[in-house]
Amino acid sequence: MLDHPSRPLNSLGLPKAPADTRVVVAMSGGVDSSVVAAMLAEEGYDVVGVTLQLYDHGAALAKKGACCAGRDIHDARRVAETMGFPHYVLDYENIFRDAVIDEFADAYLAGATPVPCIRCNERVKFKDLLATAKDLDADCMATGHYIQRKMGPTGAELHRAADPARDQSYFLFSTTSEQLDFLRFPLGHLSSKAETRALAARYGLPVADKPDSQDICFVPNGNYASVIEKLRPGAADPGEIVDMDGNVLGTHRGVIHYTIGQRRGLGIGGLGDPLYVVKLDPATRRVIVGPKEALATRQVALREVNWLGDAPLTSAAEWQVEVKVRSTRPPLPALLRPISATEAEVELLTPEDGVSPGQACVFYAPDSSRVLGGGWIWKGR
Repeated sequence: MLDHPSRPLNSLGLPKAPADTRVVVAMSGGVDSSVVAAMLAEEGYDVVGVTLQLYDHGAALAKKGACCAGRDIHDARRVAETMGFPHYVLDYENIFRDAVIDEFADAYLAGATPVPCIRCNERVKFKDLLATAKDLDADCMATGHYIQRKMGPTGAELHRAADPARDQSYFLFSTTSEQLDFLRFPLGHLSSKAETRALAARYGLPVADKPDSQDICFVPNGNYASVIEKLRPGAADPGEIVDMDGNVLGTHRGVIHYTIGQRRGLGIGGLGDPLYVVKLDPATRRVIVGPKEALATRQVALREVNWLGDAPLTSAAEWQVEVKVRSTRPPLPALLRPISATEAEVELLTPEDGVSPGQACVFYAPDSSRVLGGGWIWKGR
């Protein structure tokens, strides 16, 4: 679809005039993706806005502050009208339920701590929506994610956002090299969210002052347990809270109400040193608690590894990397040992607390902003 490669590159790195470059912008209705669409429209690109309806529209209309709800679809449409480009709403409800929500519920019931936003990017936005963008004869797809795409000696590379406070690389580790060829992230170089809002105000966008969404879009007010109970009736059966030797310390109101590393709300105070959730056993409906040191994890087993390095993952017995095992923690030094092209073990040089199956472990090049991929944690010790 590209023109002759000797032509000068436009701001999206393509050898075409902006007017001849079609860009599908994934619009959530929030300020970030709205600014991306407006910015590209102002530069003269052939912009097509697409918003995904991901779950029941009636329920969505009553839900504030989460992406892709009914209000957000309306806001995205208003931005498109303001900037004068076409906007479409695609019903991805069945895809989203099958690819994201069902796995989220099953993982939670199995005692894991899932990260559905990563699965949504991997299985919906950067798979089905990306395919739709190609069907629309787009030259690329742009999103409002805070992450950077840079050209390296072997092709497009993924890099952390310029603003560490906004960096979303943890949620995008499973982006493949092939997808990266087609994706663009125009906000990744901005130094602060204030810059984004200033741009929104400059473009006269109706969402310039819209608050950021904090919750997972289908989990109102962050109440995971209530959502799981609706999806899987009977999931909140009570059980025992036991120590690491199996001694019963109390009862709980359902394994789904607890997460690894939790201290508050256990209802077993007055037992001496503070106790933390160190393991969940859904099969026996037991919540196992122990001292803080029992949470320390040094070895992390990964599967579904996505590797973005220049050489194949298995071309070395060991890689020196930095890793994040939670989105809110800074990358720390680690050793990555491949088992296969999609399986690996990570040794954390400084043990981490509260590492839980179902979370992601994301790799970074040492002393660099480059993202080298990551994998899904299924076991830690």
